[in-house]
Amino acid sequence: MARVNWKKSKMVKNADTIGGAARLKRPHRVTAAEVAAAAGVSRSAVSRAFTPGAYLDEKKREIILRTALQLGYRPNALAASLQGIRTNMVAVVAGDISNLYDGEFVAQLVAALNAVQKWPMVLSGSEAAHDQNVLSVLQYPLDALIVRGGSVSPAVLNSCKQLNIPLIISGRVLDDPAIDCICCRNEAGAAMAASRLLRAGRTKFGYVGGPDSWSSNIERFQGAAGALANAGSAFTAVCQSDYSFEGGRQAAETILTSYEVDALICANDAMALGALSYIRTATALRVPQDISIVGFDDIGLAGWPDFNLTTIRNPLEVTIPEIIRLLDARLADPVRRGEVVWIDPILIERGTH
Repeated sequence: MARVNWKKSKMVKNADTIGGAARLKRPHRVTAAEVAAAAGVSRSAVSRAFTPGAYLDEKKREIILRTALQLGYRPNALAASLQGIRTNMVAVVAGDISNLYDGEFVAQLVAALNAVQKWPMVLSGSEAAHDQNVLSVLQYPLDALIVRGGSVSPAVLNSCKQLNIPLIISGRVLDDPAIDCICCRNEAGAAMAASRLLRAGRTKFGYVGGPDSWSSNIERFQGAAGALANAGSAFTAVCQSDYSFEGGRQAAETILTSYEVDALICANDAMALGALSYIRTATALRVPQDISIVGFDDIGLAGWPDFNLTTIRNPLEVTIPEIIRLLDARLADPVRRGEVVWIDPILIERGTH
């Protein structure tokens, strides 16, 4: 008698054979029609049972929901979108979340979206904002697209408009009446940093900046330079970097080996922490006795006792709720004129100034 391989036979029951090769079949997904048949109701009643605000007799709704639970049914968001029902899917273009502030931004935004029953699709990494990646995610029936910083190309703007996908920009302002924007007052924040150091008696200033093309860096440099000019002063040295910890170390080395400065204003906290690390490990300078350092953003690490960094807070506790408010307002009124929200920065005085 031939022996039967029980495990193999069981597996093939869930497979198709094509050209002699077994291809595993995807498990069957319970449909709304099957729920309707089991509950003894119409297909439209099942749809209404899962649609917030839709009218349906409460007793019938309970029967449908109980039957759906027993059968393992959940509505298909992609199918629902074909009927004009919101999917609650929101794409978030996060850029490179290795940037400490952006990482905190994304973590808090995802939590806030989840809290209001929105389900984020996050694009991250240095290539995330490239047109092809953003345009690819627009194939999904999104409720909205949220972009953290960076630029948005005309192709993405036009696609969002054609597909009626609301667009919210965080970190910069675009002049378009259909787009909602939220941005920190970068110039004012950097001016606060320069003014505080001037009051501390500093006279020779260095600036550690980010990429030349980034609007946040441009605005922060202008704010600090403007405050110094108003006081009859100017930067002694300026070094552009990449918003990273290591970039801040290298920029501090470049400035301090060529210039005598008693203050460093950094365009973000990561670079400020890198500069602080270089000064403490590679020079005899004391912070803040010999040199002051001020960052921008107030990331979590800035408040750690090891760093105790004086900085300008770009307050996520204000920004994230405002993004959720903008999203709710746009979904409630898709044709409303775009809104620009300005976030006020806050000087956080710690131990490096």
